[in-house]
Amino acid sequence: MSKEQTVYIGGLGIISAIGNSVAENLDALISGRAGMQAMQRLRSVHKDTLPVAEVRLSNEVLAGMAGLPAATSRTALLSAIAAREAIADAGIQLSAWRTGFISANSVGGMDKTEDFFPSFLQDTTTGDLKMVVNHECGAVTELVADALGVKDFVTTISTACSSSANSIFLGARMIRQGLLDVAVAGGTDALTRFTLNGFNTLMILDQEYCQPFDENRRGLNLGEGAGYLVLISEKVAATLAKKPAHALTGWANANDAHHQTASSPEGKGNLLAMKGALKKAGLSPGDIDYINVHGTGTSNNDSSEGRAIASLFEGHYPSMSSTKSYTGHTLGASGAIEAVYAVLAMREGLVYPSLRLQTPIKELPFAVTTVLEKRTINHVLSNSFGFGGNCSSLVFSKV
Repeated sequence: MSKEQTVYIGGLGIISAIGNSVAENLDALISGRAGMQAMQRLRSVHKDTLPVAEVRLSNEVLAGMAGLPAATSRTALLSAIAAREAIADAGIQLSAWRTGFISANSVGGMDKTEDFFPSFLQDTTTGDLKMVVNHECGAVTELVADALGVKDFVTTISTACSSSANSIFLGARMIRQGLLDVAVAGGTDALTRFTLNGFNTLMILDQEYCQPFDENRRGLNLGEGAGYLVLISEKVAATLAKKPAHALTGWANANDAHHQTASSPEGKGNLLAMKGALKKAGLSPGDIDYINVHGTGTSNNDSSEGRAIASLFEGHYPSMSSTKSYTGHTLGASGAIEAVYAVLAMREGLVYPSLRLQTPIKELPFAVTTVLEKRTINHVLSNSFGFGGNCSSLVFSKV
């Protein structure tokens, strides 16, 4: 059996509530600067009660950065900005290689649909139908792929909160199987009233700033943003002046099928995903230096993820933290945003602190990190666990 080729990380791109670029996000993570605040852009009856983590820029400003019309959905604008940064960081001419754009989201162009329908329902002879034609998730991906000039392979993944983690490892699989040379993979999501109201109906939103993995956690804060990795084959890496220093070495997806909106109490799917990713990477639990936990701040998520970690890492608990304490839960974008943070953790030798932790979860034999740690990190496990029990884990390694 031939050795499977290494899938290198060629470039990173991100936009979130804590920064409009990789450099700005890293500065906020080091400074302990969270992105939550009272709603500024999103119009909602919950404006004064539910904090969110919004990107601080208007659609008009985002459109200028993205190189797209201002009428484009916010989801697509965020996507284009992060993807362009990742491509620029990679310094690769995409047209020279078989390139795929694999992008995730959960809301599509719903922000435009929400603006369209109130007046349309009052008078069906009014309204611009251009506001609704890009409603579905795939339309967002197609718009951005066209803007990037990617045509070899374009697809959309929508598996709730594990969406962009699944995008990333689909890209890696296609490179390993010789179907692509380069994959721009990740995800995007913008805040919408539909999303906010849906999560509020589930009674899992926190009226204060979230406290992941705290004994007295109350729920999550929603956020928005986008993140992308440029994944490259060994063939592409060999053409670069400087060999990439990091790779995606492991990945796995599992589904415990326990409940539509909750993980199994014992974390069956979480455990299977982490075990599978470690096996794919050829690593043992003791090799992991840092876990970027899914860590939403809900009672169910943190308990089930914590139990799975306690089972798998018994006797060796690496440093862990939830960066959702900075960005909020960005849903379809979260796996990719946290993948960017995972690679930065290795590059910078940093474990980011979980913010606002006061009392560790009493039932767990470990606690997440609360102070910035500076040390060598060779392997990072990044968890993304979604509704319906769709659980994915990624392993990133220095090479």
